[in-house]
Amino acid sequence: MERRCTGPQLRSHRPDAALPPPCRRAALPMPAEPSPCGVCRLHADAEQRQALEIGRLGPWLLRHHPLPSPVLGWLLLDSLRHVGGPADFNAAEAASFGPMLQRASALVRELSGCDRVYAIAFGEGARHLHLHLIPRHGDDPATEAWRVADLYRSVAAGERPAADPAAVAALVERARRSVSSWGQA
Repeated sequence: MERRCTGPQLRSHRPDAALPPPCRRAALPMPAEPSPCGVCRLHADAEQRQALEIGRLGPWLLRHHPLPSPVLGWLLLDSLRHVGGPADFNAAEAASFGPMLQRASALVRELSGCDRVYAIAFGEGARHLHLHLIPRHGDDPATEAWRVADLYRSVAAGERPAADPAAVAALVERARRSVSSWGQA
């Protein structure tokens, strides 16, 4: 029996956005009901969508890191379909992943003013593709390579301040305006 993840099908901040196929289970098993995976839960959470979702474009969802966010501009590119990673992509996901990754990474650089963008996906906390797009600021050693993991842990432990929630909200609004023009480019 095919199970579907509980995330809403497609909503976009663009009224003319094309709808992707329904969110279908991939080769990886979904967690036992009634508790879907953490990424599926975020996709279905109206409060999180309102606060952090930037847009749903084709088979992808772009969002800001949940609060407390370690770094302003730390975005995540999620597959809408419950899929573990690129090895399990369908044809539409495979064809659109590179272009979407390029646009999302350029957006991180535009919004944050960073020097580089790290793209990291482990898939251990949630076996649903969620690619971290992390701004790397050359003048901030805390965002350098693997030190960003230490930064993440120290913010989660309350040892270091998180990004200001008001600044995150403002960045999300700017990102939404930028992304709304992508369908017209």
